[in-house]
Amino acid sequence: MNGPILEVQDLTIALPKGGDRSTAVQKVSFTVGHAEIVCLVGESGSGKSVIAQGVMGLLPKQLPVTGGRILLQGEDITHAPLARLRELRATKISMIFQEPMTALNPVMTCGDQIDEVLAEHTKLSPAERRSKVRAIIEEVLLPDPDRMMASYPHQLSGGQRQRIMIAMALVLEPVLLIADEPTTALDVTTQKQVLELMLQLQRKHGTGVLFITHDFGVVAELAHRVAVLRLGDLVEVGSKHDVLQRPQHDYTKMLIGSVPTLHLHAKPTDSNAPVVLSARGLAKTYIDKGWFGKARTVHAATAVDFDIRRGQTLGIVGESGSGKSTVARCVVRLIDPTDGQVKLGNDDIALMPHSQLRPLRKRVQIVFQDPYRSLNPRRTVGQAMVEGPMNFGMPRAQAEAKALELLKLVRMDASAMERYPHQFSGGQRQRICIARALMMDPELLVADEAVSALDVSVQAQVLELFEEIKARLNLAMLFITHDLRVASQVCDFLAVMSKGKVVEYGPAHQVFGAPQHEYTRALFNAAPGRDFDFGQAA
Repeated sequence: MNGPILEVQDLTIALPKGGDRSTAVQKVSFTVGHAEIVCLVGESGSGKSVIAQGVMGLLPKQLPVTGGRILLQGEDITHAPLARLRELRATKISMIFQEPMTALNPVMTCGDQIDEVLAEHTKLSPAERRSKVRAIIEEVLLPDPDRMMASYPHQLSGGQRQRIMIAMALVLEPVLLIADEPTTALDVTTQKQVLELMLQLQRKHGTGVLFITHDFGVVAELAHRVAVLRLGDLVEVGSKHDVLQRPQHDYTKMLIGSVPTLHLHAKPTDSNAPVVLSARGLAKTYIDKGWFGKARTVHAATAVDFDIRRGQTLGIVGESGSGKSTVARCVVRLIDPTDGQVKLGNDDIALMPHSQLRPLRKRVQIVFQDPYRSLNPRRTVGQAMVEGPMNFGMPRAQAEAKALELLKLVRMDASAMERYPHQFSGGQRQRICIARALMMDPELLVADEAVSALDVSVQAQVLELFEEIKARLNLAMLFITHDLRVASQVCDFLAVMSKGKVVEYGPAHQVFGAPQHEYTRALFNAAPGRDFDFGQAA
């Protein structure tokens, strides 16, 4: 095929008046060729998703295209009428969104949603459409196609939902596929399966792909070419190896320098430090009564043992559903363990009545994955931070002074006290959540996927902050993550969980350097870009 599938020429997209910037995207130009994968990378707010929406014709009126052109196989679709865009969507150009649960219709079966695409754009009979739906579900390697067709989105796992989205996007074999962070919410093994599937289908159909991501491991795995965006400007574009191994722009160098390595060395730890948290035989079992009285037993955690000493970080890694967050919530007593011991110092809190837990709450604090949902949108940062200590008797003036001190520790300005959560970026909100947790002078800090939603550069800053705080305050930390690169940055010891059980446990450098269990090896092998040599010293 002659010429590129997609040409973006000097694209400029305006922002509403009154903000710090006048444009979301400023004179951006790039192409996507036949059977080529171009990765668009950059931090939140760089304009990646705005460009994708512009190409799809999905921009809201507040973000008009004010300059440049978007050409699809030579046709200028920049200001194409809605009727023409509807004709092109799914037939010539398709999109896979980041969160399939919000992109799929919850009241339609998955089969009907794929069939809707065919009914809208083809003249196939219902029997022919059903046959084609079944074929595409088989092609995306979903088990039991008939059951999948009859299932609603909530009845499927995250990886299965994303495969349904891929099936919908590719059922009419479009020439261009836009994938907007399609694997961000998936664990490492599911991510690997979805990426391999996308590659396989892309090669089979010769589809051009515009892949939006902030994960450089995914870029190393997929890309032919890479385009780097910063605050709406295209700062660098080139082949994968040139951009990742020999970056030219300072911003690209900074991003790549923020990518955590999977190669780590032994960290000095004090084996005589007092044990802050000890779990022995920790178990959590759920009994799902289901319909018609048919009970189903789910062992979310079984016989989990570990110790965390003062000044040490234990990481728990594993796939979604492995039991990581269940263990974290049992430790904090947000859920009640079914069996076993959880000793905080000398106090066994596993089965302690809730009425006796209150004095111990301040000793354990948790930082959740989503800082926006963790903060009350109606309360200022100052109000959120002083609430805990004041509930335990601290005078307001003392609590406010402590809040200012901790905001300084997490590198936030004192003016943050008077502002609301929505006035901060994701990384700033997570820093506020960390500061709020430290207000209680905890002995143990639990971080449950606390950096998974952050850009790679912000993630690096928050991970450094965790390390600095742990060293300065001599805290014990329990760090839950599905990202092995993140675990390598902060963990002294590692517990690998699969199906509710700890299958490997030991010093992090030993587990990373010579994993013993088959599941651990599979987990490490699935890490995207595992063997790629990033230009860290560039």
